[in-house]
Amino acid sequence: MNRRRFLQATAAGAATFAFSNNSFAADASPDLAAIEKEIEKGHDESVQRLQQWIRQPSIAAEKRGMDEGCDLTMRMLRDAGFGQVAKIPTEGQPGIFATLDAGAPRTLGLYFMYDVKQADPVEWSSPPFEAALIDKPGLGKSVVGRGAVNQKGPEASFIAALHAFRGAGKKLPVNLVLVAEGEEEIGSPHFPQIVRRPEVLAALRKCSGVYMPSAEQDLDGKVTMTLGAKGVIELELVSSGEKWGRGPRKDVHSSTKAMLDSPAWHLVEALVTLVSSDGNTPAIEGFDAKARPLSDTEKKMIAEAARRLEENVAKKQLSVDHWVHDVNYQQALELLQSRPTVNIEGLVGGYTGPGGKTILPHRAVAKLDLRLVPDMKADEALAALKAHLAKHGFRDIEVNMTGGYDPNSTSADAPLIRAQVAFYRGKGIDPIILPRSAGSWPGYVFTGDPLHLPAGHFGMGHGSGAHAPDEYYVIESTSPNVQGMDGAVRSQAEYLYELATI
Repeated sequence: MNRRRFLQATAAGAATFAFSNNSFAADASPDLAAIEKEIEKGHDESVQRLQQWIRQPSIAAEKRGMDEGCDLTMRMLRDAGFGQVAKIPTEGQPGIFATLDAGAPRTLGLYFMYDVKQADPVEWSSPPFEAALIDKPGLGKSVVGRGAVNQKGPEASFIAALHAFRGAGKKLPVNLVLVAEGEEEIGSPHFPQIVRRPEVLAALRKCSGVYMPSAEQDLDGKVTMTLGAKGVIELELVSSGEKWGRGPRKDVHSSTKAMLDSPAWHLVEALVTLVSSDGNTPAIEGFDAKARPLSDTEKKMIAEAARRLEENVAKKQLSVDHWVHDVNYQQALELLQSRPTVNIEGLVGGYTGPGGKTILPHRAVAKLDLRLVPDMKADEALAALKAHLAKHGFRDIEVNMTGGYDPNSTSADAPLIRAQVAFYRGKGIDPIILPRSAGSWPGYVFTGDPLHLPAGHFGMGHGSGAHAPDEYYVIESTSPNVQGMDGAVRSQAEYLYELATI
């Protein structure tokens, strides 16, 4: 999430999950009892399915294994009972449209992604696409691999739930409409082309909401719910002697700096204009003009979260000692929820190998992401950035948007959200509800025009390390606080029954 889940975990939590690692709630129906037996019987198969999925690299940023990743996902959906599974071509990587008609009165939408982030094997304790099973102290057996928790582990748990329904001979309590993409990790540039196809829109219009399976438990078992997510723009700023008309058009000896301009310093000067002098507040003219302030209700949500959360745990997770401007925890959470941001992901220019190399590089690149809050629009934010650069004398710098989308919001009164609250409270959990995730996912295609559907995330279980080395998902938990994979599967199954009642 994944980056969404990582950022949520720094800002939210709730009570420890109430029912045991090995059973449904005591008042579980006979249907659920039969499904539980199938979940336990299919445990090894579920783990192997997830390992197979992880072992298939599908990295959109590298254009690596994408067709194979899409085809494997489609086979898994067919094997789980989806009657219609179609590959949807886009101008980028293909998407998937699948339906499962259970003859139920209600229909639920699902969002899947089959792509993962890049991985440098040198940084990992085991190869990132080996899907090794390891024992994590205090947690239990876990699968380690790129995509383990972001997002293949939770999605594999949902698929396992469908297999359990079939094995138990039970019909799903809801019909399913699933859309999947292979470009989430590069900002979902072509996802609207999938969702806005007439046949996909027609199917989604029948849905009461859309959700993405996820692993919502922290190490201490805390859980959060969010009512939306920030939008994002991912882009590159490129400064070059060719475009600028100053400085060299190829790398030259650094001794010539005395008489030549530097495209790299030109880029640095441009970057400095984008934020305040401390680097913390966007300074792009008009960028946040439409940013919606926090409402009183949202401020109360955040105050409650700050009261119930462990600030030291959040700092430890982020490896920091101070919040920005040395604000207190509640103020830091308010900033996290409400502030649009301009962040430098990476700077690339000239020589970066061992030792020095005395050159004056002709080209430098800054990789940025801009986070957007409700009422901001990605296209307007991008236009504001370009206008700002031109105004400040940097019209020559290329602005290459690689992906991104608008924020999304869902009402706390939406049936999808009420079903989540009912599920948690039925298990003795008092969930913390926050206005939005500080991370991003392309839920705007569901919550915005023309569908206006509620959208969100749901799932028990625990994993961590999204976008980082040694990403993991707990398979067999020895912790009293978090669920293993079987618990995550059971939760997905029971949640479908909850959704059938909304």
